[in-house]
Amino acid sequence: MLEYKDTTEKVKIPAQRLADLILDIGTYLLASGAHCGRLNSNLGRMASTWEFDLHIDPTFKGLLITVKDMNDPANTVTRFKNSPPHNVHLAVLTEISHLSWKVKEEKLSITEAENEFAAIKAKPYYKDIYVAIAVGLSCAGLCLFSLGDSMNAMVTFVAAFLGYFVRVAFSKKNFNSMICISIAAFVTTLITGLGRLYGIGAHPEAAMATGVLYLIPGVPLINCVIDLIEGYLSSAINRALFGGFILLCIAAGMTLCITLMGINNF
Repeated sequence: MLEYKDTTEKVKIPAQRLADLILDIGTYLLASGAHCGRLNSNLGRMASTWEFDLHIDPTFKGLLITVKDMNDPANTVTRFKNSPPHNVHLAVLTEISHLSWKVKEEKLSITEAENEFAAIKAKPYYKDIYVAIAVGLSCAGLCLFSLGDSMNAMVTFVAAFLGYFVRVAFSKKNFNSMICISIAAFVTTLITGLGRLYGIGAHPEAAMATGVLYLIPGVPLINCVIDLIEGYLSSAINRALFGGFILLCIAAGMTLCITLMGINNF
């Protein structure tokens, strides 16, 4: 009896309703750091379970989709939606992947899938203080790998820790993300630059070089390569340009700070 009920709901799903759900999930995946292949597999898995053909055209800023009912070609719709601000959250990718498999294997209805996705969206992000500590420790570790001593690592930790909070503070004031990155790079370099001027540690230049590494756009650059390999050329180019511009903003913030501080042998 339960099986018959599920099949009936599948036939009656309006394409508009499915498109709204697919767009919500897809743009959330994009914002959380998913590459295009993951979007195609996760979203396609759910659409095929509900007997819909799905075509997606992802970009870095949004998602264009067409959903078509296999049993009723007239039940078709094409929609586009911009993605929310990018905030990498790998746990979200895992949970949505689990949801897509649950839809396929347990034959969830679209209502059940909507409720489960709403629960995923309601989960809080990592607290800023925890992320800042992790950022500081990772940059300090990289400083040690770059031949810095314990004092250099401590300066790097403080610089990355405070720089991250500066970036978050300006982001919450709705500043452009590139301006936030430039300011964060400036503040981080200012702190490590003071370590260079006052001769803190054996290799203060190691602290200056590694303090800003938390700003490097690792996920967009990795996804750029994956998209390029999988044939999503427009998305790959967008990600490459985005990552390259972030690197330019980091360099601008560092250069301005180094120039103002009069450090000419870095």
